[in-house]
Amino acid sequence: MDDPAIIVEPEAGPGAEDADRKSIHLGFLGRTPPFTKRQRRVFWIASTAGFFDQYDRALLSLALKQIQSGLKIAESQLGAMLSVIRLGYLLSLLMTPFADVFGRRRLLLYTIIGYTVFTGLIAIAPNEKTFVVFQIIARAFAGAEAAIAMVIVAEEVDAAYRGWAIGLLASVSSIGYGLAAIVFAFVNMIPYGWRGMYAIALIPLVVIIPLRRVLPESARFEKEKLEGLKPLKVWEPVARLYTAYPKRLAMMLSISFLSSMGGNPAGFLFPKFLQDVHNWSPAKVSSLFFFGGALGIVGSIIAGRMSDRFGRRVMGTAFLILAPLLTIWMYTASGWLILPAWILETFFDFAGMMILSAYSAELFPTSYRSTASSALAIAGTTGGALGLFLEGVLYNLTGSLSRAVCYLTVFWMIAPAILWFFPETSGRELEEISPEANAI
Repeated sequence: MDDPAIIVEPEAGPGAEDADRKSIHLGFLGRTPPFTKRQRRVFWIASTAGFFDQYDRALLSLALKQIQSGLKIAESQLGAMLSVIRLGYLLSLLMTPFADVFGRRRLLLYTIIGYTVFTGLIAIAPNEKTFVVFQIIARAFAGAEAAIAMVIVAEEVDAAYRGWAIGLLASVSSIGYGLAAIVFAFVNMIPYGWRGMYAIALIPLVVIIPLRRVLPESARFEKEKLEGLKPLKVWEPVARLYTAYPKRLAMMLSISFLSSMGGNPAGFLFPKFLQDVHNWSPAKVSSLFFFGGALGIVGSIIAGRMSDRFGRRVMGTAFLILAPLLTIWMYTASGWLILPAWILETFFDFAGMMILSAYSAELFPTSYRSTASSALAIAGTTGGALGLFLEGVLYNLTGSLSRAVCYLTVFWMIAPAILWFFPETSGRELEEISPEANAI
């Protein structure tokens, strides 16, 4: 077996791009793809989109107890407030069609500017209502941003390693969650507490804006533009999405909705569960999410590579079966057993989400691929919001957060049965999987 090292490949073609390819060995998973200079630049710039989305999500989850106290939010209103905030992702569908009409690069730049502005406003929100409004708008920009970034990567990399690249994108993006965990450890020392945590995000956000300007446009989008296949009106991508491949769309949205309905409350409320039920300190919660989460997040990379080699359908089904079972263990374990339960659940949860993200990019043509990715996020958002609402209802009935979350995993367990009927996409070119001719 080769050592884990960076290997410079011999020249693969006459162009400088091919000559600059590099690859990495990952043990039993085999060698990862050679990236050209253009692909590396596209990948690292695109990964910043998910980074800030994950930071914001983690911040609201980790600091929920402090935000609740600071804004004087009643426990009975907490579930409804979180549900409404998640619905902000629904607004991303108003933005992503612009990426299919005017280009991925332009919209990615605009979304980071909008997200930066409203993240800053969250830090100074004077009350619960304004906090929710600013969160909703920031989530709309973040959702569109993450969907477009994933599409850009899917369109740029080679078919044989597309799953690996999307998994790596998810993993790199999740560094934002790790950063939030580090910052949260000092929530009681940072000036203005949780507000200061949101203000800290503005520093890297401002630095990223100039980098987005050097991002090249997607080659597949440019090709469609030259061939006259790209949509001319903003409503066209949405119309094509719902008429060209209705069966694929219905299956994908159902899986996203059900898995988020069962899984989102479990992940979102876990930091609060640790503090309220197990009396963990913010520093201890931060340590778990930083060190244990790093192991779990590797699931995205491994899942991507395994789905390239063994198929999206088989691996995705396995991941979506294991994640809810481990969630039940996570919420019923005691003592040190919480640690392996959470790490394994995070591993398989990230792995399952990576498979769904890959499918959302692969099952639909270039002319409305960004819109399709946003639709997946919207289904997940709606399901997650309903799950948080139902958690509040079940908590009132059972008097136990643990029982409420465990009951909701029933919906999550339906998702793998649907995924099993998806077409296999690994190793196939996007145009072969979802031809434009069939979408007219």
